[in-house]
Amino acid sequence: MIRFSKKKIKISTEVVTNTIWISTFLAMILSLPPLGLFLGIYFITGNIIISSIVGFGVHFVILIFSSKISKFLTNFMS
Repeated sequence: MIRFSKKKIKISTEVVTNTIWISTFLAMILSLPPLGLFLGIYFITGNIIISSIVGFGVHFVILIFSSKISKFLTNFMS
């Protein structure tokens, strides 16, 4: 059973806005480079298997460093 506290926590609009921007930038960093590599390799070579392997590989390598990227973005945006 989940019990929620009855305390109301006030969060400022600045914190919410900062969180939304950091999440948006992190999502773009995690998805756009692998997508660009996938499409670039696919259109140059025409081989979808190699392009998908490279795209997924780059995506997961970036995903490994996502906590460090998130901390950097949080410090940069604050």
